Amino acid sequence: MAATTIPQVTLHSSSGHRKMPVIGLGTAPEATSTVTTKDAVLEAIKQGYRHFDAASAYGVEQSVGEAIAEALKLGLIQSRDELFVTSKLWVTDNHAHTIVPALQKSLRTLQLEYLDLYLIHWPIATKPGKVVYPIEVSEIVEFDLKGVWESMEECQKLGLTKAFGVSNFSISKLEKLLSFATIPPAVNQVEVNLGWQQQQLREFCKEKGITVTAFSPLRKGASRGANLVMDNDILKELSDAHGKTVAQICLRWLYEQDLTFVAKSYDKDRMKQNLGIFDWSLTEDDYRKIAEIHQDRLIKGPTKPLLDDLWE
Repeated sequence: MAATTIPQVTLHSSSGHRKMPVIGLGTAPEATSTVTTKDAVLEAIKQGYRHFDAASAYGVEQSVGEAIAEALKLGLIQSRDELFVTSKLWVTDNHAHTIVPALQKSLRTLQLEYLDLYLIHWPIATKPGKVVYPIEVSEIVEFDLKGVWESMEECQKLGLTKAFGVSNFSISKLEKLLSFATIPPAVNQVEVNLGWQQQQLREFCKEKGITVTAFSPLRKGASRGANLVMDNDILKELSDAHGKTVAQICLRWLYEQDLTFVAKSYDKDRMKQNLGIFDWSLTEDDYRKIAEIHQDRLIKGPTKPLLDDLWE
């Protein structure tokens, strides 16, 4: 089986103009999956995936690192430099003085010398401690964005990461960040899917040269009940018209919007289908239909209770 070659985008504020493959494999743990993260990453590498999206909070960094070591040993890749590896800083370490050590810890767990991209997982800081989800609001402390950002810039200067950025940042939080950042964020990873299209935020990021990476590009896994996207009649109609799966319609739309995205599937066949989006296109009529899809944010926030000021 020939591995798919995946288009790449250049990250503006990265060192050495690092290129990011437009599709990555998400590694957030899925309770229902029978496939291990290590085996999924290895299978993905065989299929042509080169971009892997991890986070310290997911508890998968060790497995991702083991898969990369194995892929090198098996000769599936010649060098670690062929891969694009992202990890994220959890809210417990979202303090100026804990960022460099948190990244160094992630690198040790991944058995890597450097990351390609390091993201602030949420624009929230809590007291240091264990990863607890959802986050208890009583644990939240003031988020010193300026001090944190200086430490993120330091991570790039030290060569610990090629690029860095944010996740779940609204326009107003990005504006605040851009008002003092010496190195602007390379990426903002946020929820984007056909049920939450985020047009304003995408336009803002484009204007500022920030690459948007979509998480939950297919809305959510089957384990969480009804899915506004995968069970959508409009999309089923487009899927029939193109002879493609609903997932392929969704991912093709993201690709045509010049977005990057991380799709989470450990299923071998679905992984392969998710790559089958580069040799056909949507029509203007498809776009008109897609514009009619009901919009509703899926991921409302990581805290219990939810915060009033997390989004605009």
